[in-house]
Amino acid sequence: MKPPKILLASTSPRRASLLELLELDFEVVPQKVDEAYRAEEGPEEYVQRLALEKAQAVMEQGYNGLILGADTVVVLDGKVIGKPRDKDDAFSMIKRLAGRIHMVYTGVALYEPKQDIEIVDCAQTMVKMSALKNHEAENYIKTREPLDKAGAYGIQGIGGSLIEEVKGCYFNVVGLPLSLLRRMLNGLGYDVF
Repeated sequence: MKPPKILLASTSPRRASLLELLELDFEVVPQKVDEAYRAEEGPEEYVQRLALEKAQAVMEQGYNGLILGADTVVVLDGKVIGKPRDKDDAFSMIKRLAGRIHMVYTGVALYEPKQDIEIVDCAQTMVKMSALKNHEAENYIKTREPLDKAGAYGIQGIGGSLIEEVKGCYFNVVGLPLSLLRRMLNGLGYDVF
């Protein structure tokens, strides 16, 4: 059975595009939650908590349907790297990632109101970025692509040319691990295709 309409608790156009790729019926219901990192949390717990809080915020507004929350972070040397504040912050992030391996974590939460079931999980992907000269990082920032993305790069765009290697789910790095989402939907009794 196909899933009912999904309420996507996210403003990410990339997540919406990935749901379109799966030909799922969905509606974007943007949510703002406090994204402050808690000292006792590891990256997996952090993204799962945020994904669940986004889904719960939609549920508390009384929406009826299958609710999907997600959150993605980049982690280098055990430290979470979020979205850059500005161009200087983006440059700093890219230079720290350049020539190194980092991890990308995405927490995914599904809430099924008919069955009153909440499922939360996390995907992780290893990514290696190419070494970059200062002018290469500056030229990438001039495209404005990195300014709204965790880790200050978009693998699905121009930033993909900076990436040498990916181990794990590519779509996790884009912002929604499709293989994990399919398994979670299957667990609720829904078929993606």
